[in-house]
Amino acid sequence: MSTPVETEEHKALRAAVAALGTRYGRGYLTRTVAEGRHPAELWSDAGRLGYLGVNLPQEYGGGGGGITELSIVLEELGAAGCPLLMLVVSPAICGTVIARFGTEEQKRAWLPGIADGTRTMAFGITEPDAGSNSHRVTTTARRDPDSGDWLLTGRKVFISGVDIADAVLIVARTEASGRLKPCLFIVPRDAEGFARRPIDMELSAAEKQFELTLDDVRLPADALVGDADAGLLQLFAGLNPERIMTAAFAIGMGRHALSKAVEYARDRTVWNTPIGAHQAIAHPLAQAHIDLELARLMMQKAARLYDAGDDIGAGEAANMAKYAAGEACVKAVDQAVHTLGGNGLTREFGLASLITAARVARIAPVSREMILNYVSHQTLGLPKSY
Repeated sequence: MSTPVETEEHKALRAAVAALGTRYGRGYLTRTVAEGRHPAELWSDAGRLGYLGVNLPQEYGGGGGGITELSIVLEELGAAGCPLLMLVVSPAICGTVIARFGTEEQKRAWLPGIADGTRTMAFGITEPDAGSNSHRVTTTARRDPDSGDWLLTGRKVFISGVDIADAVLIVARTEASGRLKPCLFIVPRDAEGFARRPIDMELSAAEKQFELTLDDVRLPADALVGDADAGLLQLFAGLNPERIMTAAFAIGMGRHALSKAVEYARDRTVWNTPIGAHQAIAHPLAQAHIDLELARLMMQKAARLYDAGDDIGAGEAANMAKYAAGEACVKAVDQAVHTLGGNGLTREFGLASLITAARVARIAPVSREMILNYVSHQTLGLPKSY
């Protein structure tokens, strides 16, 4: 897939990550899921090679790049059939928030480990009743007037990778801050009163989903990341990279499915002609390729705006990129399966599992309908119905 808008450094990074992904491939990820394991070997190698922390500051062990570079890493691993979902969570969301707003002690404690893969952090925002509305977060944090500690109480759902995370960056709100002032807290996995329950998912993935319960979890004052009054600024410093990285995840998955379909369409012969010669097969695959390329361009725009410090511009572009990539991914996977016919549902070709996985890109971390709400209100200036 050509990338003329990229620098030589970005092209080199893309090629190097693609080589790593090819060494592992879809078969490796399928085996880890079947065995109930995490892709620890790939995660470790990616960390050793500097790919996990490519977006983090060099003084804390990172590569000194940004979300632009990290999105390349995830996209290429996805195109090779072995994407790492925790790339979205640990370095992109948590690492970025700590790098931008954390204290010197928090940066030293977390960023080197996040960068080399020896420490992992999960992210907890979604709640049973709040859904996509981050303004309605009900997990509360109150100060103990005697000790100065924080006490957190609440519930979270669909939190990825808690079983392998050393801590979870929890979104809560202080009692005095009101609905629009969310705060971020580092909660160690073994904190007293912090419980997790796995959610039984039909989706087969290496990363498990959890419901979290916080029952007066006591944290020291320095567990707070950033300013208690900064509110949405700090929160969206993590959510915009999440949307950009979700787009990278979707584009990589779509590219992987498309490459399988193209290979099959070249080789599969019916009536002495490769099926890819027929426009009924060729044109939908070409359309899928175009849609993925267009989504990638918006993702690159969003990443560059974010890395340049334009949080407002990045917010709009990140939402559009996530929407476009989710739609392109679903269509690419659907067309790939359709191209292979019955073979598209066999384990041998490994596409059937992507039908469900592709749907995630439309749903998480924010649904396509909520993105359409955002664009209609924020970009087009249309009135709200709610």
